[in-house]
Amino acid sequence: MKSKLLKYSFFVLLAVTIFFYYRFSRQPYQIMTGETMNTYYRIKIRSPKENNLLHNSIKKELQRITEEMSVFDSNSELSIINKEENGDWIELSSEMSEVMKTAYTAYNESNGYFDPTVGRLVDLWGFGTSNSTQKIPEEDRIKEALKNTGFNKLRFSHNFTRIKKTNPEVKINLSAIAKGYAVDRIAALLDENGYTDYIVEIGGEVKAKGKRKDDYNGWNVAVVKPNTQTNENAYIVPLKNYAIATSGDYRNFFYYNNKRYSHTISPKTGYPVEHNLASATVFDKTCAKADALATAIMAMGEKQGLQFANDNKLFVILFVREEGNEYKALLSNEAKKQLEE
Repeated sequence: MKSKLLKYSFFVLLAVTIFFYYRFSRQPYQIMTGETMNTYYRIKIRSPKENNLLHNSIKKELQRITEEMSVFDSNSELSIINKEENGDWIELSSEMSEVMKTAYTAYNESNGYFDPTVGRLVDLWGFGTSNSTQKIPEEDRIKEALKNTGFNKLRFSHNFTRIKKTNPEVKINLSAIAKGYAVDRIAALLDENGYTDYIVEIGGEVKAKGKRKDDYNGWNVAVVKPNTQTNENAYIVPLKNYAIATSGDYRNFFYYNNKRYSHTISPKTGYPVEHNLASATVFDKTCAKADALATAIMAMGEKQGLQFANDNKLFVILFVREEGNEYKALLSNEAKKQLEE
């Protein structure tokens, strides 16, 4: 009898040990973090299975995209395009081809408010690669830079595999779309590896697929108030098989003669925007498109941007700067509909 009791106790203890081992030692998520594109990335995959090779693949993919699209790397594919002065056709990588196609679509849909050829203007105002002091440029220099600005000064082959510049002085800057595109690429890499539940973030641009848990409707994503002092959440949105990107002027700006100048340069005027729109958050199927349209809406301002969002049935959340460092939220019709559900 004593032998049977000891044997029974042993199996109970073994069962409890196994339960606690699988309950606490096997994590339900893989989490990968690191730095890329002068910011951070964070990837969370709902899977108890560790895959160290996957993170190496992600790092290589991010490095490859950076080497293609960085304006800071003189040997990048983008820099080679910017340095071309003979009007020759240039072959594009498949990644650059995809980004240019998305940029072309966003440029046309936004009536030119999204324009990656503002590179010279961005440099002129001290927000780009020139390392110049942030101050007010002379008006004739702004006018000259505007002459060399315009996505319509680029030509593409019918399948976007080649590009040429009709104006050799055009300089492209993809900072307003590259992060979003990188998010899409990492999401595609996870798809290729058979993952169905994950969230990818690069510097605040996010794409989610599937669910965080069985009883969750996607992954909860916070839309924060545009305040440099706090990170107060304004909305918590369940994101599933969708992407989100935010553009704002509350972190990158300078004061000159007691006037605030935003890093968002209008491709229409050549000057930093002067409206009260502090941030624009856009939801879309792809993060690259959301990234581009968020920038476009920031260039438009709150009134035109909200109208643009409603006309195109976009899910958009805007924050407008008011007196006393307060912010008011403006929701597009589609945002109201989605947030009420």
